[in-house]
Amino acid sequence: MTTTLILVGVAIYIVASVIVAYMSRSGSAATMSDYFIGGRSMGGLVSALSYSATTYSAFMMVGLAGLTYKGGVGALGFEIVYFAGVSLVAIFGPRFWAVGKKYGFVTPSEMLGVRYGSRWVAMAAAVASCIFLIPYSAVQLAGVGYLLSGMSDGAISFGAGIIVATVLAIAFSYIAGIRSVMWTDSLQALVMIVASVSVVGFVVAELGGFTAVFDAVAERNPAMLTVPGPGLFSFTTFLGLTIPWFFFAISNPQVSQRLFMPASLGALRRMLMIFLAFGFVYTLVSVLWGFSAYVAFPDLANADLATSTLLASDFVPPVLGVVVMVGILAAAVSTIDSILLTLSSMVARDVYANVATRTDDRKQLMIGKVIIPIISLIALGFAAMQFSLIAVLAVAASTGLVVIVPAIVGAFFWKRGTAAGALASIVGGGIFVVAMYLTGNSILGLNAGILGFPVSAALFVGVSLATRSRTDLAEDFIATADSSLRTPALSGRPAAA
Repeated sequence: MTTTLILVGVAIYIVASVIVAYMSRSGSAATMSDYFIGGRSMGGLVSALSYSATTYSAFMMVGLAGLTYKGGVGALGFEIVYFAGVSLVAIFGPRFWAVGKKYGFVTPSEMLGVRYGSRWVAMAAAVASCIFLIPYSAVQLAGVGYLLSGMSDGAISFGAGIIVATVLAIAFSYIAGIRSVMWTDSLQALVMIVASVSVVGFVVAELGGFTAVFDAVAERNPAMLTVPGPGLFSFTTFLGLTIPWFFFAISNPQVSQRLFMPASLGALRRMLMIFLAFGFVYTLVSVLWGFSAYVAFPDLANADLATSTLLASDFVPPVLGVVVMVGILAAAVSTIDSILLTLSSMVARDVYANVATRTDDRKQLMIGKVIIPIISLIALGFAAMQFSLIAVLAVAASTGLVVIVPAIVGAFFWKRGTAAGALASIVGGGIFVVAMYLTGNSILGLNAGILGFPVSAALFVGVSLATRSRTDLAEDFIATADSSLRTPALSGRPAAA
């Protein structure tokens, strides 16, 4: 595959995406709600495609394929656990939507601050999200760098790849806020699914068909098709990867913030159903891609190069390979720009607004826009370190975010939960996870992915039982959330202390 063909593919993608982004502009997006959550007016199909593109990033066709290449069928089990976790959206999605509609929430951390009556809870959740999501953004950038560098055989450097992805993410974020991101996401999601299904079918046929592929895997390394696999996965490793991934749909704010965006509960339900169908197909494609790469190129030094190596090979027609490459690039960019918007909205809404002496919606929007390139440059610096095995690093970020889950669950289902308990679980749990990663990530043979959630939950419950709750806020909040299957309330907002 020639570098010229790769550059032409990237150029066509950029032009098409910018056109779609500009066509998505509606009004001036002059408020926090308009700019960051689309004025709560997004339809089910666009929401579903955007949700899919944001969730299934470079992690899938680069990370999950690489994880399959290195760890065998255990990678499928790992991703299926995430799929099971999507059931949480059926439980929490309508509740997020109902309270967001009533109280005017823009960010998930703002929601927690209001529920527990504490600006410190909102600030802690926002800061924790920044700490753990910026490295996750860097993982997406690294995926683009590996992809373009591997496909061009180094003619396009890793550094050039991550810079291209960063510039595109910033541009899409600025053009029209979340509207441009969601419409470009929709285009990107369609490219992702159509191209990946087409190419994996072509590659499997070139390798002799499904039976031949799995026979070749079994002959070369039978452990690839058994549990726990050829050495990457052990029971504790598997648990450490899957527990944080199970809670991804509510722990990652760039995903949960989208539960505020649909125009109606019907649109929210359509979003979930379309997303499930999309995700099931894309998961199978990514795992098949990893096995195909293992059959075709069994001795790669870096598993994350499995996808780019296969795309650049004679097994894939060059034009088709470029289309898939563009789909993966688009997936990574869609995740990055979504994270940029979410983190910048959290910094403006939940940090700046809670420490500034005088602020309003207009100033918060201005701060949010200023923060976007700052976060981008920090993520770019992380990506320049050239991480390996990006699937594992992506889950490490979710391990940090899982400490917010007890406060989220308590917000909707436990009136006795207190601001002190929520703050202790987020701050104490976050410190615990970081300390584990800095000191070898093992206590009694268990890693942070296993211990992070129970430690955070214990802090939340223990401190809540020892302190006084704001039952007035809890009762109103939970009643609104529980009304989500009937007639959501549309006005009123308790003040956060």
